[in-house]
Amino acid sequence: MEVLIGDPITTCLSPSVYDIICNLGFQLRENCDINSIVTQNGEVCWKTITDCVSYTESEQGLDYWGSVRLLGPVCEAVHSHFLSLTKGQFEIRYAPWFQWTSFPELFPEIFDALESLQSPAISLSLMKLTSCLERALGDVFLLIGKECPFLLRDLLSSEELAQVFSQSVMNVLKVFVGSPCGLNLRNVLWHGFASPEEIPPKYCSMMILLTAGLGQLLKSYLQNTKLTLAHRSFISLTNLEDLIVFPDVTYEVLSVLEEVMMKSAFILKIMLPYWEVALVKFKSHRFADCAILLLTQLETGLRNVFATLNRCPKRLLTAESTALYTTFDQILAKHLNDGKINQLPLFLGEPAMEFLWDFLNHQEGPRIRDHLSHGEINLHEFSKETTNQLLAFSLVLLLRFVDDCLLSVFKEKSAVELLISLAEGYSSRCHPVFQLKKQVLSCEESIRVWALLPFPEELTRQAVRLEDNSETNACHSLITKMTDELYHHMPENRCVLKDLDRLPTETIVLEVLVVLRSISEQCRRVSSQVTVASELRHRQWVERTLRSRQRQNYLRMWSSIRLLSPVLSLILLLIALELVNIHAVCGKNAHEYQQYLKFVKSILQYTENLVAYTSYEKNKWNETINLTHTALLKMWTFSEKKQMLIHLAKKSTSKVLL
Repeated sequence: MEVLIGDPITTCLSPSVYDIICNLGFQLRENCDINSIVTQNGEVCWKTITDCVSYTESEQGLDYWGSVRLLGPVCEAVHSHFLSLTKGQFEIRYAPWFQWTSFPELFPEIFDALESLQSPAISLSLMKLTSCLERALGDVFLLIGKECPFLLRDLLSSEELAQVFSQSVMNVLKVFVGSPCGLNLRNVLWHGFASPEEIPPKYCSMMILLTAGLGQLLKSYLQNTKLTLAHRSFISLTNLEDLIVFPDVTYEVLSVLEEVMMKSAFILKIMLPYWEVALVKFKSHRFADCAILLLTQLETGLRNVFATLNRCPKRLLTAESTALYTTFDQILAKHLNDGKINQLPLFLGEPAMEFLWDFLNHQEGPRIRDHLSHGEINLHEFSKETTNQLLAFSLVLLLRFVDDCLLSVFKEKSAVELLISLAEGYSSRCHPVFQLKKQVLSCEESIRVWALLPFPEELTRQAVRLEDNSETNACHSLITKMTDELYHHMPENRCVLKDLDRLPTETIVLEVLVVLRSISEQCRRVSSQVTVASELRHRQWVERTLRSRQRQNYLRMWSSIRLLSPVLSLILLLIALELVNIHAVCGKNAHEYQQYLKFVKSILQYTENLVAYTSYEKNKWNETINLTHTALLKMWTFSEKKQMLIHLAKKSTSKVLL
């Protein structure tokens, strides 16, 4: 596609970053004795390594360039040493020292990649190693500290890790993976800047040795302190079931993808080997490996499009240490750093943007790249379905950057046509709006079940008498009035929750959505507690184990339930209609907005109180009636001011949301 036509890109590394990674560590040609670095038993001689770290004149900071230069021969010796070993020798000598990580079986795989001499495999291995190391170092941090830093550079700068491993050892790690001033191997790979040929294999070998050496230091520390290292559990990706929109990738689709990869301008030619290995990994059922490569290369390709569309070619390259990298966060943002509108979202369109936001950015989405890069996912359990989605989306994206003639040929294939159709119809599954819809529908369904809850016939008359009081009647009257009012704002087809014209990104809209979601969640908790309590009391009634006082409480509970059911349904209807008109909140001035926020928070307070009163511990069923009456009066008073979003929306409510 013409948007990316230009001179071939030979590197995504800025000149200084290219120099420190590809050249600096090769300047010293002296031979380094491997026996001064590691013993025959595999014990790392840390002093040899730490002596190569240089410091600035003030001794306050690291001299990263000087350190990389001096460490070059050490890395070369370590690399030659590993290549001289058989896999059996490697495992006998080093395997015990990888047990401190949560993924020790990774290291024999990395050894295989080193022996294969295949650059993409070595880069992939280094990505997996750095994420595994980060997770393991976080576990060590928690031996002493309480809250593990999110960023690797902050973790490596922590006093806690210096206390375990020593500051000089941590400085070695900073040179390799902890600072944009150093080699910064983790970031240049995970953000898709380094091509396969730009990462010297000797740095992968050195990272293996450093990991083993850390294991040795940790063993001594644990023996001295009598502490025990505990590994945090891997996380499970959230909301994946909502994100499965593309069918399984077939061999026909894979063959198309293989062909499109060679012809799509989206893929930088220097990065093509990563795409090829990604497909090999998928075919061999290494789904996490495939996903890692796809994610880094999607970032590379999108960064190229971003830099082209926004006319900022320097943003394609790694930033220097004084500037921020252009990563997914900036690439997918609505605005550039200078406030101008980012042209990439306009070019890609909302469906593609929503797919990317769902998988990468939304807090309630799987945030796949973040979790993979921080070592939080069990790679062996990474699902095929998730990788399927990334592969299918990648194919559709690549097709946007082939010439029209070729595109028409591919579109003739029914499988490809289906993927394009599904991609063009994609809407967010992880945006707060979608999550709120799910909550409302689920809660409404659970409340409908209340009508089926069993209740002894012989107690029915007594329960009805309890309901016949002025406050309960006043509540029902208010519910009827408010329901009638809300029904005037119902869409013509009675479908309340379909989809908004555009998903909101404004801060005040998102703030209101947070409150509405909290209300819905409290309603769900009330519904769950009511169901459990009712079933328990009925079972006790049948088994004749209810004491007199419990029997009276059962009657009060049943009376309360018959009021709470229409109240919660009313609140859910209100949430749904407000959601339809959520953009109208932007039309409020500051005072009106604060008043509206106060109103929705009062509903939240009511539902939170309901959760407390209907809990097994409190059992305050009578009190819920007074609580409900007060809340309904507030809702009706605010409704009469015509300040709800259903009153302010300018567009026709015939545009539907569900």
